Amino acid sequence: MAKDVTKSIGSLRLMTAIPLRSLIGELDPAECKLHCAVFNGTDHPIDVLARSWDEWVAWNRWRGTRDDFNRQYIFSLARDRNDPSRWLFGGAFEVLARRPTPGEGSYDIALREDLMGAFVKRLVVQFKPPGRAVRLNMETHLHQIEVVSILEQPYAGEAFPGHDRINHTLRVLEVAVKQDWHDWRGALQNMKGVYVIHDQETGQPYVGSAYGDTGIWARLCEYVDSLHGGNVALRELVGQKGPDYARANLRFALLEFWSMRAADEDVLRRESYWKDVLLSRRFGLNRN
Repeated sequence: MAKDVTKSIGSLRLMTAIPLRSLIGELDPAECKLHCAVFNGTDHPIDVLARSWDEWVAWNRWRGTRDDFNRQYIFSLARDRNDPSRWLFGGAFEVLARRPTPGEGSYDIALREDLMGAFVKRLVVQFKPPGRAVRLNMETHLHQIEVVSILEQPYAGEAFPGHDRINHTLRVLEVAVKQDWHDWRGALQNMKGVYVIHDQETGQPYVGSAYGDTGIWARLCEYVDSLHGGNVALRELVGQKGPDYARANLRFALLEFWSMRAADEDVLRRESYWKDVLLSRRFGLNRN
């Protein structure tokens, strides 16, 4: 995500701090548990909230070793990918039933549309939880939570940062492709270009290009689908280290980009140039 969710979509910026307490209406914080959803090693919660409501609900139904959601309501927040103090409101859920089984969705919950339903995926707040606790008594921390902004539209994914500012892991790009972020697709589908994919654990680069009738967006879709794009060394890396490693550590950036009118031979010439500059044949993942 861009620097924070308030820059991802047009928003109503708030000039002075507004406490969250002023927005919760009749919701009793003493009857609520804060669910501060954080990165689980695979997904950022804000991506889950944007791509699949059912998946997001499942995050809020999950029970660990303790009965943490032991109150009537769950007030749910999804952490921003880059700013750990920023959170997107994910709904107020009523707990309808509980089962004692840990490690699964042991809570039956229902979204309460009457409790701040208009703010779901739109309200951005600032909060710094103490320590690593992610399920907290709301009344204890409510005075620390401030409203940052209210998005004009429900959050639906990171705004396109610009061709010269793409520097994203395949995991993030997978979200962009699968959610069909329209501004990303619109900016990239009719562009040729030369790109580099770095393994951020080893620093090894792979230089490739999108040319012919295949725009950069279509090439990205191929990488999201296969994780290697048909490239020999990348295929070997994915085979050895696995798809989770590839999604987390292969980082894509554009080196140069042109309209579809650019000659293919010029694109290929620049691809070869960047292979020489980055030494990707000698020390990286290019085999030709």
